[in-house]
Amino acid sequence: MAKKRAYEDSVFINCPFDPAYFPLFEVIVFTVSACGFVPRCAKEEADSGDVRVEKLARLIEGCRYGVHDISRIGLEHDSGLPRFNMPFELGMDLGCKKFGKTRNRQKRLLVLDAEPHRYQAFLSDIAGQDIRVHRNAPDQVIGILRDWLRTASTRENIPGELVIRRRFQAFAQALPKICEALGVDRGNLNYLDYVAFVVNWLKAAEAE
Repeated sequence: MAKKRAYEDSVFINCPFDPAYFPLFEVIVFTVSACGFVPRCAKEEADSGDVRVEKLARLIEGCRYGVHDISRIGLEHDSGLPRFNMPFELGMDLGCKKFGKTRNRQKRLLVLDAEPHRYQAFLSDIAGQDIRVHRNAPDQVIGILRDWLRTASTRENIPGELVIRRRFQAFAQALPKICEALGVDRGNLNYLDYVAFVVNWLKAAEAE
């Protein structure tokens, strides 16, 4: 039963990890947690002996929900080449939904982009899916992700968008002091530390 609940609550996050995107990444992790789900992503494991594709496959197979942001497809400044990691992981998740275990056939996926219809120029195979646009605005991400989790899960205990926005603002104000108290660098925050801070803060806030 515990494994089933872990799968049913797990949300795989596929998004860029560059500094410019990090405010959106933090919002995604917070919103997933505030809605009562468990955020999962490749940054939670750091085994140098683990093949990355195998790690991704394991994470994707173990999550009923998947959030895929394909907004960072532009050319890299140094190499002049595009970044394909996000579309690749989206393809893995779509493949898992189509060809995976029985439980994986019920997967629910959310695809995000920064601009409307932009994906048609580089990933036209996903035409027909409901691609949601966030315009790189954290508040947009909160609303889109909250409403999608409410619809995809049909759970009735998910807080409203305005509640999550207020909670995130309060958490963001408290986070520097949390980091300082624990001797953690806010500017170079480890993913697992951030998730733990979010979960513990939410528990304390809900207990008040």
